[in-house]
Amino acid sequence: MAKIGERDTLQILHEKPFGLFLDGGDLGEILLPRREMPVKWALGGYVDVFLYHDSEDRQVATLKKPLAMPGEFARLRCVAVTNVGAFLDWGLPKDLLVPFREQKVRMEVGKYYVVYLREDEETGRLIATTRIARHMDQTPHAFKAGDVVDLMVFGKTDLGYKAIVDGTHSGLIFANEVFQELQPGEKLQGYIASVRPDGKIDLTLHQTGRAKIDDLETQLLAELEARGGFWNIGDHSSAAEINEEVGVSKRAFKQATGALLRKRLITIENNGIRLVEAE
Repeated sequence: MAKIGERDTLQILHEKPFGLFLDGGDLGEILLPRREMPVKWALGGYVDVFLYHDSEDRQVATLKKPLAMPGEFARLRCVAVTNVGAFLDWGLPKDLLVPFREQKVRMEVGKYYVVYLREDEETGRLIATTRIARHMDQTPHAFKAGDVVDLMVFGKTDLGYKAIVDGTHSGLIFANEVFQELQPGEKLQGYIASVRPDGKIDLTLHQTGRAKIDDLETQLLAELEARGGFWNIGDHSSAAEINEEVGVSKRAFKQATGALLRKRLITIENNGIRLVEAE
């Protein structure tokens, strides 16, 4: 059944000067404006469209794909502010409304915001909200340490960065795990560092577990070979320097060098690490 805020394949019923009318089932006939009409079409044929309300509050169809769908989080740009709220560019002819009541802070034209798209209970129209915490999935999750996840940054605290995990739950990337400034709406791959007893999720941007250390050991040995057997990096180096050189946290670096030391593949000196020559 056709529904506002979703894509559907609808049958073409008839043509009028201002466009095609599609069979919307319980929604009735839905206009596909002439400017949106496909190059090739036929009465009785079908078109794949997205359904929403236009600026005159009519149910209309579009061939375009919105930048985000209802039920999703997205980073969108504010293009206008009026007496009813702010409007965001979401890739469709009619911009997306964020009512004032749905703005944690007043939006400004030209700025980007992380929002959640949903249907307004009062009007049935699609809107966005910056009050995204209330739309996080509160049901128990199945994430476990080491899982690879997609992240979207949506806030910053004294502890670190808050991120949306796989588009559903909220997690925290601790500040000491981050070596660059992250922006709201930034998307990146991360890992589940741990899941606390209360279900809260701790995140990291670096691979976790034994597999990470094994990979890092191989990386360090290859780099030492390329550098002629010595690398002036070690405990004396700052966490930022290690991250810039190796791309991992100082803790992970120390775990890997410690493992290589125990295997007698390297020696650790005051000013760096040295490859042990094969006998």
